[in-house]
Amino acid sequence: MDAKLADDIKEAAASGRRRAMGSPGSVSKDDLPWAVIEAFDARVRGQVERDRRIEHERDRVLIAAVNLAEMLPGDALDAVADARTRLVDAIDYLEQAVLRFGIVSRRPVKLR
Repeated sequence: MDAKLADDIKEAAASGRRRAMGSPGSVSKDDLPWAVIEAFDARVRGQVERDRRIEHERDRVLIAAVNLAEMLPGDALDAVADARTRLVDAIDYLEQAVLRFGIVSRRPVKLR
């Protein structure tokens, strides 16, 4: 894996973590799951071959983000903190899966 792609993976994970730490409140509840994986999808997903392990971890991030987004303002702070921790952990696992299993795509990357 080239250094630029590895840096993009790390930056995408850091972006997702920042979104997770600012929630609830920084992003609407409907947008949180997509905001958390936005950088990953934009910078990384098209750069690596599809792999079921990576896709599984991406799905786990989405599920954890939905769970955090569905927390109500009256929910206990511990419950919100636990949901946030699960989301950050899922982002960490996604980052590790891409770094471990990601194979640079042989298809040319489309420029946007």
